[in-house]
Amino acid sequence: MPSSPLEIHVQNTKRVLFIDHDEPIFNNRTAHSYVPSTYAGTKQPKFLPEPILAGSAFDETVACGLFPNSPMLPPKNLRTERLKDKRFDYFKTWSGKFEKQLSHLRGKPPETGPDANSPRKVEVETLHVDRYFDALEGPELDTLRASEEILLPEDERWPFLLRFPISSFGICLGVSSQVIMWKNLATSASTKFLHVSLDVNLILWYIAVALVAIVFIIYMLKVIFYFEAVRREYYHPIRINFFFAPWIALLFLAIGVPPSVAQNLHAALWYILMTPIFCLELKIYGQWMSGGQRRLSKVANPSNHLSIVGNFVGALLGASMGLKEGPIFFFAVGLAHYTVLFVTLYQRLPTNETVPKELHPVFFLFVAAPSVASMAWAKIQGSFDYGSRIAFFIALFLYFSLAVRLNFFRGFRFSLAWWGYTFPMTGAATATIKYSNEVPNIVTKSLSVILCVISTLTVTLLLGTTILHAFVLRDLFPNDIAIAISDKRQKTSRKWFHRRTVSSDKDIENYLKFAVSDSNDIEASLAPPSSITNTSIQNSGTAGTHSNQSPSGPTP
Repeated sequence: MPSSPLEIHVQNTKRVLFIDHDEPIFNNRTAHSYVPSTYAGTKQPKFLPEPILAGSAFDETVACGLFPNSPMLPPKNLRTERLKDKRFDYFKTWSGKFEKQLSHLRGKPPETGPDANSPRKVEVETLHVDRYFDALEGPELDTLRASEEILLPEDERWPFLLRFPISSFGICLGVSSQVIMWKNLATSASTKFLHVSLDVNLILWYIAVALVAIVFIIYMLKVIFYFEAVRREYYHPIRINFFFAPWIALLFLAIGVPPSVAQNLHAALWYILMTPIFCLELKIYGQWMSGGQRRLSKVANPSNHLSIVGNFVGALLGASMGLKEGPIFFFAVGLAHYTVLFVTLYQRLPTNETVPKELHPVFFLFVAAPSVASMAWAKIQGSFDYGSRIAFFIALFLYFSLAVRLNFFRGFRFSLAWWGYTFPMTGAATATIKYSNEVPNIVTKSLSVILCVISTLTVTLLLGTTILHAFVLRDLFPNDIAIAISDKRQKTSRKWFHRRTVSSDKDIENYLKFAVSDSNDIEASLAPPSSITNTSIQNSGTAGTHSNQSPSGPTP
């Protein structure tokens, strides 16, 4: 039995062995300099009291490098730790069950501890559109409000699939539209003097097919592994317009198919590609008319042009295949809704906010719909008649009105929104080639060449810049804040301070006096602060005068 309490403490103390090699000795995370031993030829081990670290404290000690030479503590793999991070389970399709099954098949023992027996209870519910307007701000609803919080960590980089947005299909639109333009340059009579070979069209078509396939596969992986994130993009009042982009890109590839690949496409392909566009239009156009918070006057944005362009592109492809009724149907639907959208966006009814510089490229989507509409109607009618020319001139005027505004092309950081320049520019250039076939002169031919050069240079520069930011700088896909908002409004704690002024009681009394009376207006009780304060001061001064007088009344 120990003879003193001190001896009990010494026996129960955990000791850590530190070999003296003229190195610092760490005790309680502090370094103590050690003087070499004076005993010759011997290295005496030293035992110092040290509590055993466990849990998060142990991990922090290893991370700080206090045990640099320990062979039993290898550095952690950041990628492995990210896969084990349960904060992303809310957006995973299987919520981590698939990873646990794979770990069990590899012979890994099941996890033990408080986290293993207490799974995160998260109810996956449909996010109402009101939450997007409450939690986000900006014309694209992609900026988090100061009073809101997100479900995912803001101080670290999310997995790639969560950061890959549906708007990435805008790249496919820009490249695939180039296929149509170069095909028209090689086959049109007005541009024969350029001697453009169809091989350019063939090479661009294969590049566009590969690009569409890559983007489509990546987004399908997002659908498989992070379905909740895709669903949130679908319910987003702005992002839903980009769900038209994959099908429009496929329509472009069908229109620009090289003659060496296929001379005539089967009409069934048109019905297959237009079916998803028709289903999306039934949902979106119905919400524009009677959708409450999703009505057009609330969600109008230049990105809505994507839901309109699909009608005209589909009409162009159908007319090229020899169809009649289907192309006219989609052309009529697109024309009706484009007119309403054009007026709504011109008036800026939703918020009357100024679109930030980062979103200036999407203004060029104004040019896309009339450009494609002119070509579609020319294909339906068989000639570039007055209807086609009216639509072409509208597109040309909008193109010039945006091109002369130099502030639209500078002063903002590169992002995927820059691809908004490419598709409308290419559409305007292609429509100009069609127009020059009907009106062949030096002006129309020069204009078609100039617009084609501008479009090609823009797509080339943007494609190179996109590759640079994606693979070298690695900042093309930042954290997608818009999909990580919580499904409940954040309750902010407010501190109420009682502020009593001279006129507070008088103001309340005056308001209640008018509120209980039916003949008086309540607004009459809201007197200006200056008049209320002066009246209160006069009343307080009068009360003080009467209090100084004697109770028997004034003296003669």
